[in-house]
Amino acid sequence: MPIDPTQPYDDDNIFAKILRGEIPSNKVYDDEWAYAFEDINAQAQVHVLVIPKGRYVSWDDFSAKAGPEEIAGFVRAVGKVARDLGLVEPGYRMMANIGAHGGQEVPHLHVHIFGGEPLGPMIARGRGAGK
Repeated sequence: MPIDPTQPYDDDNIFAKILRGEIPSNKVYDDEWAYAFEDINAQAQVHVLVIPKGRYVSWDDFSAKAGPEEIAGFVRAVGKVARDLGLVEPGYRMMANIGAHGGQEVPHLHVHIFGGEPLGPMIARGRGAGK
């Protein structure tokens, strides 16, 4: 079900439960600001989710409410995960879904990292750009 990114944070969302250790995950990275784990419904050879440890519904919520250290720590964690997975060369895709039109399904900010294979175009050519 699509998420409204303006809704209050739900402490019972699946990622909050993963952070509390109530639901198991295949950890890829963990530090003071972020936690990364393998997506159980992988859409590419490598598909990892990186989530902040703070209570943020979406990128919009995070960018408006998180402090500078938390923002820097999370962004650095996303980059470190990609480097540690050896994805920088030949490349990878990052994606954060926000709200109903963006297809967000879990009300906790998360960045998808896809890689390990050619991914092709994300959106069919000829769409968007006013068409």
